[in-house]
Amino acid sequence: MTLTLRQAAVLVLLTLIWGFNWPIMKLGVAFYPPLTFRAVSMWLGLPLLWVVLLGLRVPLAISREHWRELASLSVTNMLVWYAVAIIALPSLASGRAAILGYTMPVFSALVGRWFFAEQLSPRQLAGVLAATLGAGLLLAHEFGTLAGKPVAALGMLAAAAAWAVGTQQLRRTRIAAPTLAIAFWMTVLTTPVISLFALLLEAADWRAPDAVEWAALAYNAVLVFGYAQPAWLYLARSLPPVASTLSVMFVPVLGVACGAWLLGETLHWQDYAAIVLIVLAIASVLWPRSAPMRVGNAER
Repeated sequence: MTLTLRQAAVLVLLTLIWGFNWPIMKLGVAFYPPLTFRAVSMWLGLPLLWVVLLGLRVPLAISREHWRELASLSVTNMLVWYAVAIIALPSLASGRAAILGYTMPVFSALVGRWFFAEQLSPRQLAGVLAATLGAGLLLAHEFGTLAGKPVAALGMLAAAAAWAVGTQQLRRTRIAAPTLAIAFWMTVLTTPVISLFALLLEAADWRAPDAVEWAALAYNAVLVFGYAQPAWLYLARSLPPVASTLSVMFVPVLGVACGAWLLGETLHWQDYAAIVLIVLAIASVLWPRSAPMRVGNAER
C-alpha cells in the first residue's frame, strides 16, 4: 500500500475530528432532538462546503445519466448512517457508540468478499475477526446489562453496515466527477430528507439550542460536514478498500478516551478489550510486510 503525504495528513486530521466528535455529539443531543441536531448542522455546513468548493474551483456538474446512482450513494453513504446513528447515540455511551459505528470496516470487507469477489489476505482476515470480536463483546455487554440498550447498539451496527455498502459502491462509481463534487451533491440530497424526518418526528420538541448545543452544532457544521465527510470520501476512493476503512478505526479509540475524559463515562473491561482488538485490526492492514510504507508527494 502506498500512502502519499497528502493522504497521511488528511487521515490524521480526519481521525482527530471524528474522534472528538463523538462526545461532542453526545453533549449536543443530550437534551436536544437528535434528528433536528443533525439537520441543523447539515444546513449550516452545506453553504460552507459550497464556498470552499467554489474557492477550490471544483466543477460541480453531474450528468443527468448519473443522478440515480448519486441518489443511491446518498442513501448508503449519508442518509442511513447519519439518521440511524444520531438516533441511537443518546441511548449509548459516546465511546461505545463510536466503537460499534466503526465496525463498518468489518462489513465493508465482507461485502467486498461476498459481492465483489475481493480476496482477503490472512492478515486482513485476522483484522476483520479482531474487530468483529471487539464489537461482539460490547454487544453482549449491552444485552447482559439491565441498563443496557441493545436496540440502540443494533441500530448503530445497522448504520455501520449501510455505510460499508456505500463505501464499496463509491469505490466503483461510474460518476465522472471529482470526489468533492459527489460529496457536495450527496449532502444536498440528504439534508432535506433528514429535515423532513425531524419535522415529522420531533417538531413538538423544537426549541432554540443553548450555548453548549450551539457549540456542538458549529463543530459538526464546520469540521464534520465542511471537512471530515468530504475527506473520508476522498480517502475511500483513493486507498485500497480494507486500508481506507480499517485505517480510520483509531477514531473509536479516541472517542472512548474523549468520552471518559470529557463526559466522565465509565469504561468496562469490554471497552478496553475492544480498543485493543481494534488497534490489532489497524495494525493487520497498515503494518508493512517487508519494506516500510512509501510516503510520497504525488497522489495515486
